[in-house]
Amino acid sequence: MKSDLFAQDNLEIGDGQRFALQNSHMLRVSLGPEVLAVKGGMVAYQGQIRFDHEKSGSMAKLLKKVVTSEDIPLMRVSGQGEVFFAQEAGTVHLVNLEGDGISVNGRNLLAFDAAMEWDINRVKGAGIMAGGLFNTTVRGTGTVALCTVGKPVVLDCSQQPTYVDVQAAVAWSSSLVPNVVSSMNMKSMLRGGSGEAFQYSFHGPGFVVVQPYEWVNPATASGGGSGGGLLGDLLKG
Repeated sequence: MKSDLFAQDNLEIGDGQRFALQNSHMLRVSLGPEVLAVKGGMVAYQGQIRFDHEKSGSMAKLLKKVVTSEDIPLMRVSGQGEVFFAQEAGTVHLVNLEGDGISVNGRNLLAFDAAMEWDINRVKGAGIMAGGLFNTTVRGTGTVALCTVGKPVVLDCSQQPTYVDVQAAVAWSSSLVPNVVSSMNMKSMLRGGSGEAFQYSFHGPGFVVVQPYEWVNPATASGGGSGGGLLGDLLKG
């Protein structure tokens, strides 16, 4: 059988790395140590692999998941073999942490080393009008896999104030403490607004990753919050 489908670029890579990009849209993880991944992110695996629901780990973290829209459904992946992860053909990026941390929009998180710590944190100044914004912070030593819609830009926040649409922000240095600001004035609100209501404000040593796409707020899209998974978390957490 012959086809361009069997070109070398489409064959499984075998570089021996634990976290590796099979291609720009697919992550390959070689198991030994366990991995935490977003549920639904697995597209294929080889070997003896087990997938288990990841509990919240503490009542405080469970309560954060219940009261926020940052309800990340994680699974623990263990065993021996290779697992392939992807998310709606998004572009995958690997970030290697060396005892530091990164704050990630839950929709852009794909997988990370299970040995690292993670928690849900509220963004300063994100009140009801801004939708109560929360991000997931991952800290420690290991690899975090992010998934963006399109090719992102990384902005240096140390030189001047940087403002990013809250639905386009992918991740930022955990050392940065963003505020939520609004570019709308009352006159603009009364006339229907500009469509650019809230932004993250960054200024200090660190970076922010921005994708060329704005997520739709789940509450806006469905007329409610992320309540579909809350009962399950209360029972399983």
